[in-house]
Amino acid sequence: MKLLEALVPADFRIAINGPLRRFYSCTFITCMGMGLTLSLYVVYLHNVRGFSTSFATVLLAISAIAGLCSSPLWGTSTDRFGPFRVMVCAYVLDAASLVVFAFARTKTEAIVAAMMLAVFGNAGWGPSSTMLSRLVHEDHRQRAFGLNFMLVNLGIGFGGLVSAVIVNVHRPITFETLYLFNAGVTFVSVFLLFTLRKYGRPVTEHRDDPIKSAEGWNVVLRDKRLVMVVLAMLVLMIGGYGSLDAGFSLFVVNDLHLSVHAIGVMFFFNTTTIVLAQLWVLNRIEGKSRTTVMATTSILWFVFWIILDATLGLPKFVAIGSLCLAMAIFAVGETLLQPVGPALVNDIAPEHLRGRYNAAQGLTWGVAGSLAPAITGIYFANGLGNWWPLSTGLTALAGGLLMLNLRRHLSAHEDGRDRSTLSTPDA
Repeated sequence: MKLLEALVPADFRIAINGPLRRFYSCTFITCMGMGLTLSLYVVYLHNVRGFSTSFATVLLAISAIAGLCSSPLWGTSTDRFGPFRVMVCAYVLDAASLVVFAFARTKTEAIVAAMMLAVFGNAGWGPSSTMLSRLVHEDHRQRAFGLNFMLVNLGIGFGGLVSAVIVNVHRPITFETLYLFNAGVTFVSVFLLFTLRKYGRPVTEHRDDPIKSAEGWNVVLRDKRLVMVVLAMLVLMIGGYGSLDAGFSLFVVNDLHLSVHAIGVMFFFNTTTIVLAQLWVLNRIEGKSRTTVMATTSILWFVFWIILDATLGLPKFVAIGSLCLAMAIFAVGETLLQPVGPALVNDIAPEHLRGRYNAAQGLTWGVAGSLAPAITGIYFANGLGNWWPLSTGLTALAGGLLMLNLRRHLSAHEDGRDRSTLSTPDA
């Protein structure tokens, strides 16, 4: 109990009320399903369905572009209809997409399923951030986003562990089962969302103001602070999540010649580190410069890619141990990045444009998800896979430099440097 009190301050424990607890439950359940299939996209298409590596990586890139193009629509819809309706719509259609993807056997079927997943699979993240920002006082947003991220990874880690036990590249039915179960738990999340309906309504107060009611993406894109956040985050994401999703499992299976089961174990180390470290990290970064914290993430991710490169030629047991350690290091970087990034964006966002601001931040995932697979595919298609980790690590460092440059364009409040005194949250 004393440890919990030390990790979670009393005022934030009070802020974790019934609605927020239900929101967190929805996060965990959704991400548990996601964890079943998160790292298997390319392996599923290439090793199970027999499509070429180039087809799988290009499809991943094109899918990311489709998701990217739909992101502004989801942001506008969130501001117009409220996050609740958008999240329900996204979750239901995402579940349907997972069912289609589970049974895709031809290239046409794979393309259709991948496009559906791209458009609907990530649509809930922006409105989810908008919903979470409404459930806590602004002084607690950083902690709230951090705890949410911890639950995201707890769910993904649990799902990944189950996946590692079940999945078998020689038995396609195991992959189909995982995708179908993912769809099922997504529907469970929809039922939980209905208990939060009143918190996810659209903002209407600004509609009586002719100036604010006319504001839209034109205002969002003119916000220099947001543009710089998005650019810095984009480069960092290409050097992090984008490349991790696009090529890590491929590198492990085809370059390091390790079992697909080892991937689930490595991701388990990643998510376990996040779960164990996130609350402690939240206390360490409170009141610190957010841009400096995010730049530190870039250094940790650079170390991750260097370790990955160094495992080439190592005995399998040593390579697996090294990659589990590398995944833990990557995870520490995530615990630094994920609380401060969304909190920064929501601090600079006007309430009536919050959906669009969160969608703009979400664009970094889409663009990174399209560019990283394309870059990864070029390396592997030309026999340069061994150089891919080093190049990716240098990209992460470039993102860190852009983060440091961002600091001078932010106020102390936006950069998180004046948050030593927190107000009591609403009950």
